[in-house]
Amino acid sequence: MNRASLTGAVVVSGGGIAGIQASLDLAYAGYKVYLVERSPAIGGVMAQLDKTFPTNDCAMCIMSPKLVEVGRHPDIEILTLSEIRGIEGEPGSFRVTVEQKPRYIDLEKCIACGRCAGKCPKKVVDRFNRGLSQRRAAYVLYPQAVPLKYLIDEAECIYLQKKKCGACAKICPAGAVNFEDRARQLTLEAGAVIFSSGFEPFDPSAIDTLGYGRIPDVLTSLEFERILSASGPTRGHLQRPSDGAEPRKIAWLQCIGSRDINRSENFHCSSVCCMYAIKQAIIAKEHADPPLEGAIFYMDMRTHGKGFEDCYNQAREKHGIRFVRSRVHTVDPSPSGGGAILRYVGEDGLPSREEFDLVVLSIGLQSERPLRERLQELGIALTEGRFVRTDTFDPTATTRKGIYVCGALSGPKDIPQSVIEAEGAALRAGADLAPARHRLTSRPPVTAERDLRGEPPRVGVFVCHCGININGVVDVPAVRDYARSLPYVTYVADNLYSCSQDTQNLIRAKIEEEGLNRVVIAACSPKTHEPLFQKTLADAGVNKYLLEFVNIRNQDSWVHMEDPPAATAKAKELLRMAVSKAVLLSPLAEEEIQILPRALVVGGGIAGMAAAKALSSQGYPVEIVEREAELGGQARFLHRTARGEEISSRLADLIREVETDPRITVHRHAELIQVEGFVGNFRSTIRQGTETKTVEHGVTFLATGAREHRPEEYLYGEDPRVITGLELDRRLRRKDPRLAELQRAVFIQCVGSREPSRPYCSRVCCTHTMISALELLDRNPQAQVVVLYRDIRTYGEREGLYLEARKRGVIFIRYDLEDKPRVRATPAGLVVEALDPILGRRIALGTDLLVLAAAVVPHESTELARFFKVPVNADGFFVEAHVKLNPAAFATEGVFLCGLAHYPKPIDESVAQAQAAAAAATVLLARGKLTAVGTTARVEPLFCSSCGVCLAVCPYQAPRFSEKGPFAGRAEINTALCKGCGLCVASCRSGAIQLQGFTDAQTIAMIEAAVSG
Repeated sequence: MNRASLTGAVVVSGGGIAGIQASLDLAYAGYKVYLVERSPAIGGVMAQLDKTFPTNDCAMCIMSPKLVEVGRHPDIEILTLSEIRGIEGEPGSFRVTVEQKPRYIDLEKCIACGRCAGKCPKKVVDRFNRGLSQRRAAYVLYPQAVPLKYLIDEAECIYLQKKKCGACAKICPAGAVNFEDRARQLTLEAGAVIFSSGFEPFDPSAIDTLGYGRIPDVLTSLEFERILSASGPTRGHLQRPSDGAEPRKIAWLQCIGSRDINRSENFHCSSVCCMYAIKQAIIAKEHADPPLEGAIFYMDMRTHGKGFEDCYNQAREKHGIRFVRSRVHTVDPSPSGGGAILRYVGEDGLPSREEFDLVVLSIGLQSERPLRERLQELGIALTEGRFVRTDTFDPTATTRKGIYVCGALSGPKDIPQSVIEAEGAALRAGADLAPARHRLTSRPPVTAERDLRGEPPRVGVFVCHCGININGVVDVPAVRDYARSLPYVTYVADNLYSCSQDTQNLIRAKIEEEGLNRVVIAACSPKTHEPLFQKTLADAGVNKYLLEFVNIRNQDSWVHMEDPPAATAKAKELLRMAVSKAVLLSPLAEEEIQILPRALVVGGGIAGMAAAKALSSQGYPVEIVEREAELGGQARFLHRTARGEEISSRLADLIREVETDPRITVHRHAELIQVEGFVGNFRSTIRQGTETKTVEHGVTFLATGAREHRPEEYLYGEDPRVITGLELDRRLRRKDPRLAELQRAVFIQCVGSREPSRPYCSRVCCTHTMISALELLDRNPQAQVVVLYRDIRTYGEREGLYLEARKRGVIFIRYDLEDKPRVRATPAGLVVEALDPILGRRIALGTDLLVLAAAVVPHESTELARFFKVPVNADGFFVEAHVKLNPAAFATEGVFLCGLAHYPKPIDESVAQAQAAAAAATVLLARGKLTAVGTTARVEPLFCSSCGVCLAVCPYQAPRFSEKGPFAGRAEINTALCKGCGLCVASCRSGAIQLQGFTDAQTIAMIEAAVSG
């Protein structure tokens, strides 16, 4: 690859959450990005979802800031209505041919006023709302769309089809309508390409027994998402299509278009359906006015993600969702005219007939046929399940060099894994083009901050409807009108979605037009949205800390949904308090922090090595601290991957690459004993034997891995014929001849997992058992293999292993937690007793070998958590910054995580997360510096009594005694370490410490405003 010919641009195909994340990572790392999206706006399927679980966040609320961020980034060019048609050239210097369909409305001229849609006489089916409502031929895809520009549906427009009408062109005040618009072909110069084109939902209309398209009250899960959504056709109100009545009883049918080679082409598990059915059932009960009965019909409940098993348990125990293990074979129309009747066979073997008001088909994910054909034409190989083929140790690379993939296009997956792969793909593409970084990027001018000294407060208040999330409970117009009566309020507006791009532009314009110098936002959570609004203030020349956020969704409309008058009154009180504080806000400064361009990785397993290798490829030196004598972690004990790859040889290659990399230093038999400093400037002390060494580094990775649980049941440790899954792998790797002589083998799943003491699913065990069972049959095809399980969780294309195991005669017998198998030793061998739910009787299985699928248990991490101020959950795994949108980083800036320390996962997911963490770290390191937040504590040294209480209570070691100057011995705050928690302020006996942005005067003003109402 010729460094001089490298093109510092990347084409990202697909504008869903994966494409958005990849684009942002690349742009912030110094590359030009062309984001190619075939629909009129970016957002993908996530824009159609209601909420995400287990966080219970509104999907659009957590994605809107990213949408706006992409829309206004100067180095990201969004090409909508566009598709890649060809890729020529070599890695580092591709010529990408893109076909762009006509929009018939000029993007530069359109002001998104909506008058064209208001005048358009043609009503058509709204595909964004999954056909449940209508829109006009002139339309915008959805209210928060980016770009927020209208377009004309060529196939439905009266003028374009018949040369009549043209009302939109006549009424458009900007002259944006262009009926002469034509398709264009673009050639983009790019060094790498990332495909993130997502998935196609399965169409169940071909399965006539389900009644879809024939029975009005049989819906797909995506259609039901739109019904639940505040921006959907029913504004979030539960209604059945047949008569508009509110349903009292809803059924969800699982595995529609998944795990089904009889009625579809899809053998794979779609990975997300079980969880989204549980989510929908819980939310539906919350939306329902009268009590709602929900039932989920399933084969295996696959809640294998982090926090998912807990949601499953809560759905049953807290929310009363009924789970029926059965595959419904027929859905008939109800004689009453509304609803549907399900016919199925229960676990007792008896046929059942049950009526429901609404039936939701949990449809699966599949790749789209035209896209598959195009990918193959481009030289990109596909898997048996028709997804893009990748490698376990390089999970985002396709079979064509320089072209990468992320998201559901490489296999069904949920939002966190899609985000992880997007960051990993961005890292891989950026590593290829590292010498060309910043060649094509721009340096946008920074808006000068207005000097507000001497200006009286001029407060602007913006109240958000949030669809009906807020407005469905709170009387938003009344709150808006009330705001006008408050002192110093100069401008007031209410907005449908305050986080949308057009509202951000409106806020900026009003700040400039009205001379606003304080802004109050009454909307949803500042946790996800405050940075977005702060950026808008900064772009308007106002210090970003002159913003006050009022959470009238989470803290008001959601908790008082049963009492709208009280919710409205509370919103007014919260707003009154916020305005009282806002008038006392002062501009805050942010301190610049230089970042040391070096990384420390704690843990030398596959995740730690992959992170180190990824960072090294970007040009950064790395130190690895490994507690063991060897690198490799748990992978040293594994035999094969789910794809059949031999792990030991691939692991040896990775270790050799790491050990010979001149930028990577490995410390074996080592541990961290002390950590000082903060993001960009850490000082860590490593103990190796009797020697210690101090390493300075800018970022840290925690990849401490996990271990296999040592069972205390089933005669483990008492009988040598009882072994764990990893112990079997050791025998397989050694080619133990005794395995070929085995006549009978039994596996028991969920040993130590999904139990009260360890309630999570260990994710990898079911797949590992399938690999091992098939390996035993390879060595002795006549052997009898039995698997005792609770739910088989071979998600994604791993389902192929389960399918093959059944074909080759592996017997699967389900057991319940309340009646676990029993094991006893006899002179003739081991005997495993279990209840067969099909036969309805207890059976005894003689076996030569009993293999326990033991839980994955995290290593003790208390000390590391204390060193880096990062949280650990009740199960002992590290807690990420955001489970959906930031799963490879901590809330503590400059500290990242990957691998089993985060949650149990297979090798490909560990490597992808390591690359994602490295991508996020690269964005930080590439800047060379960062700014500390302004809302930190500040000491007035004249009042300080040097008591030292602040030093004792601060969990971040931010306060210290000054050693120089006239105030030596008095307390001072290291703003780089301070997190603004306020403990020191509350503990200071002399009142010498104030928290900037939350001063005593501001807090008292809020209290007085609260009691004065």
